[in-house]
Amino acid sequence: MTHGILKLKRVNRLHHVDMDDSPLVNNNLVNGAVDYKNRPVIRSKSGCWRSAYFIISVEVAERFAYYGVSSNLITYLTGPLGQSTATAAENVNVWSGTASLLPLVGAFIADAFLGRYLTIVIASLIYILALGLLAFSTLLPSNCENAVSTSSCSSQLQVILFFLSLYLFAFAQGGHKPCVQAFGADQFDADNPEERKAKSSFFNWWYFGLCAGSTIGIFVLSYIQDNLSWGLGFGIPSIIMGFALLIFLSGTMTYRFGEKTEDKNAFVRIGHVFVKAAWNCRTTPSEISAHEQACGTLHHQDSQEFRFLNKALLSPDGSNEDGTVCSIAEVEEAKAVLRLIPVWVSLLGYGIVFAQISTLFIKQGATMDRSIGSSFDLPAAALQSFIGLTIVILIPIYDTILVPLTRSITKTPSGITMLQRIGTGIFISIVSMVVAAVVETKRLKTAREYGLVDHPNAKVPMKIWWLLPQYLLAGTGEVFTMVGMQEFFYDQMPSDLKSIGLALYLSVVGIGNFLSSFLISIVEKTTGRNGQDGWISDNINQGHIDYFYYLLTGINAGSFFIFIYVAKSYIYGQRRAL
Repeated sequence: MTHGILKLKRVNRLHHVDMDDSPLVNNNLVNGAVDYKNRPVIRSKSGCWRSAYFIISVEVAERFAYYGVSSNLITYLTGPLGQSTATAAENVNVWSGTASLLPLVGAFIADAFLGRYLTIVIASLIYILALGLLAFSTLLPSNCENAVSTSSCSSQLQVILFFLSLYLFAFAQGGHKPCVQAFGADQFDADNPEERKAKSSFFNWWYFGLCAGSTIGIFVLSYIQDNLSWGLGFGIPSIIMGFALLIFLSGTMTYRFGEKTEDKNAFVRIGHVFVKAAWNCRTTPSEISAHEQACGTLHHQDSQEFRFLNKALLSPDGSNEDGTVCSIAEVEEAKAVLRLIPVWVSLLGYGIVFAQISTLFIKQGATMDRSIGSSFDLPAAALQSFIGLTIVILIPIYDTILVPLTRSITKTPSGITMLQRIGTGIFISIVSMVVAAVVETKRLKTAREYGLVDHPNAKVPMKIWWLLPQYLLAGTGEVFTMVGMQEFFYDQMPSDLKSIGLALYLSVVGIGNFLSSFLISIVEKTTGRNGQDGWISDNINQGHIDYFYYLLTGINAGSFFIFIYVAKSYIYGQRRAL
């Protein structure tokens, strides 16, 4: 007995853990987590908010940099690079869509090979390099003085370097964004009740920081780019990202890392399940049922879902040796991933509506009275900042008032479940599109009353503040849907695939942009026949964007009902339904 105690003391000294911190005394070690030296981590000295503050700061800087460049990109393309409006808009759309889908690539690299921490460091270095090259490209000589107004006045070298840097920038954010958020959530232990509550709160404050960084970036950098220097406007984000990397590295000793195991890669495990299930496609249901009864552990509700994957538990020759069949845990892991697909599909309607904020909403505002006082006109795009301000105001209210209030009623740590939160936001987005349609109908009526239908450049005597309700509703919807999607796709993914989960949430927005462009193209061809102006016309006073908004309302409402059906039948993969 004495020998055993002495041995325990020696082990604790090796891990720098006092006897009071021993798992035999107070269970203060975090299961499945290690520190930067691959040692067991002490709960009271690692992770949680002490680490999350470092990581949220990095996200604020990253969003400051990203939106500081992307929000004013079309101005640089049509200005210094001398591109036409159509060409510049096409380039921005392609780049934005690519940037929204690249997180899937970055998340795959992180989860399959490098790990989140190392991916963040490498992506940050690429970020700094890309922004530095963007700034340098603005200093290259151009031929603007001698160029024809309709042609590009930039040198070929400048254009090549700019777009190379721009897509390198998109690739860097694709590796940075899903991994930083996943790594931040990793700092909270889902098996600890207090940390589980803090983790739900983390997603709220994460989105708060995201919106704060993007709002500041849009205001500050767009002013510098338009009035001082494009080189300075692209160079400042590079410097900010350098400081952000230093902040991230300074928190290394407090971070919790996933414990390294000898298990197969998660992609290999899940792929093996599908391959084995397909290989055993001729297995009869009675054979599967017999195996489930013999196993005894498959008699619960989630194992009856996607039962065809249970075929991976059997071998065609009847053998059950190690390596010939998949384990129950591997099959359930594959089911957890497959279970997310219907939810993801049902959210694409929301993604299409989300795309209108930076396109048609602005077109509406550009035709309205934007004057403030006698000498200042508010930019039509500036109303987007009210979305960020709405989120910045509502998230603290949601986290400090609404969550405790609903938690006392529902007994759920996050107040309402993740899917309930997402559904609430989708419903609000439906209302926002109805409001947008009603306001557009009012704007068209005003244009007709004042005889401005044939004057696309004339200002309709209707204040731009009429658009404010639809922007405020869009921001309110984001507080519920966007934050809820982040938490849901992170929480419900297997532990080795958390970054992929967050990339899935980002892909809803990316695919939504592509679907929105496709839908606009169909509407233009369908409603603009025989030389007639369609719903979406260059002269929107002759078009009917309000009809298009009602169409989007119907699409989003249909997606909402599909979402409700999917959500009601969804089985949470964890022991809790946050």
